[in-house]
Amino acid sequence: MQDFLAAIEIDATIAFSRTVTESDISLFAGISGDFARNHIDEAYMRGTPFGGRIAHGLLLLGYTSRASTLMCEACLKGSDAFVPLALGFDRVRFLRPVRIGETITIRYAIEGVDVARGRVTSAVTIENEAAEAVLAATHIVKWVPA
Repeated sequence: MQDFLAAIEIDATIAFSRTVTESDISLFAGISGDFARNHIDEAYMRGTPFGGRIAHGLLLLGYTSRASTLMCEACLKGSDAFVPLALGFDRVRFLRPVRIGETITIRYAIEGVDVARGRVTSAVTIENEAAEAVLAATHIVKWVPA
């Protein structure tokens, strides 16, 4: 296990973009039960400084799960020797609202490897079309031998 973890590259980065859709908002509201007006009431939100509905912060955080999966697959390189398990997110910050129809870029970069504890820590960020940070967090993944 130590050899495997020691070989994980610090600063290795995965990035991808996606557009936040009406369906994303509706499905997440239904799954989470979060029907707050700022997510589902366009008429109300048009009269606010946001100018329209905004995405759920936890929906945005959910998009980072794909980035984590991509990074874990890249680290495993087809091996079944380990099972990566998310231990959680630290210092999650929702920095700016994201509107329906906006394209965001999710970045996931390895920051540290704790070989003794079998943990990898990564910086997770999401940027909007103007390259402004809309979300920042730290993700911790435990690597368990299969």
